[in-house]
Amino acid sequence: MPRHASIATHVAQLVGLPVVATNPVAGGDICVSTRARLTDGRSVFVKARPGAPPDFFAAEARSLKWLAAAGPGAAATPQVLGYNRDCLVLEWIEAGRPSSEAAERLGRKLAVTHRSGATGFGAAADGYIGTLRQPNTPADTWTEFYTVRRVEPYVRAAFNRGALPADDAIAICNVLEKIDDLAGPPEPPARVHGDLWSGNIIWSADGEPVLVDPAAYGGHRETDLAMLALFGAPYLDRILGAYQEEYPLADGWRERTGLHQLHPLLVHAAHFGGGYGPRAGRVARDLLAGRKPTDAAR
Repeated sequence: MPRHASIATHVAQLVGLPVVATNPVAGGDICVSTRARLTDGRSVFVKARPGAPPDFFAAEARSLKWLAAAGPGAAATPQVLGYNRDCLVLEWIEAGRPSSEAAERLGRKLAVTHRSGATGFGAAADGYIGTLRQPNTPADTWTEFYTVRRVEPYVRAAFNRGALPADDAIAICNVLEKIDDLAGPPEPPARVHGDLWSGNIIWSADGEPVLVDPAAYGGHRETDLAMLALFGAPYLDRILGAYQEEYPLADGWRERTGLHQLHPLLVHAAHFGGGYGPRAGRVARDLLAGRKPTDAAR
């Protein structure tokens, strides 16, 4: 398919129906989002990124399908209708408003997704978080995987960008040296979303929360919950409370929140710079001192 083809042309070839109208919609920072209406009356959601790496949308489609395979009662994801190098076509989800009831449903369904598990810590192929390549080569333990695949690459990337001061990088490396003591009791690999901030939840009009934009892999379930807490989510206490009722967390999980937030903070430092690197450093020092997470880690 020609790389200069229109959104309508891409969609028609991927789903097998002509497009009668397209409208831009609000989306993320790195892709162009479009609503396309088909001749059968359906609408579809299209994410496009000209010049994307060859496997960029394939990786997202793979993550969505893997989360959808978690089984009955798991968190919903949009159906993948097609993809190529330039775009990804998903079923259209009509957005509504968050509610306490929907938040409780999300907590319970996310617990089911996590408990469905994974074959190990990692994934069969690398993926992306934002525009950054994310390594997923499996490791024998979560602490090894988190150290080598989730923290160290982004410490280097943020430091090389000038977004992570040396003393903060050293504090983070000191945390990694003690990670086996900080990580809590071992857990089996969970089926995690991998980028679960509130912007990646669609509170649909029918009250069903739907997860989008995953960077999924076999990981630690506390990682998704820590990501929700990092940037805030509507009715977060209701989400966590329902999750706890469905799949209780090990003692001390709140104190481990900062450990799981190091990865997204470093990713943001590598992407955007700003204060994310120093925030990661503060989180690391709190962990080393045995302090509860500060506001920077919540």
